[in-house]
Amino acid sequence: MNSGYHKPINIGTDRLVSINTLADIIMEIAGKNLSKAYDLTKPQGVKGRNADITRAKSELKWAPKISLEEGLKNTYEWIKEQICQ
Repeated sequence: MNSGYHKPINIGTDRLVSINTLADIIMEIAGKNLSKAYDLTKPQGVKGRNADITRAKSELKWAPKISLEEGLKNTYEWIKEQICQ
């Protein structure tokens, strides 16, 4: 945010993560064991998501320092604190 770069830029993880895997990660963080249901009559859409952070690396010398799991855990704990106050 403090750089001289003024064009749009992707910030995130370049690790490809499926929604199925993302759900598993969140369930583990939350300590929940939920079943997942799949509606195979619907279009499948995108298999997973990741960010192309090439420009962030080259222009900002930026790369994520926190893993997806750690970031989600921190966010989950923060939300839990806000709700349980």
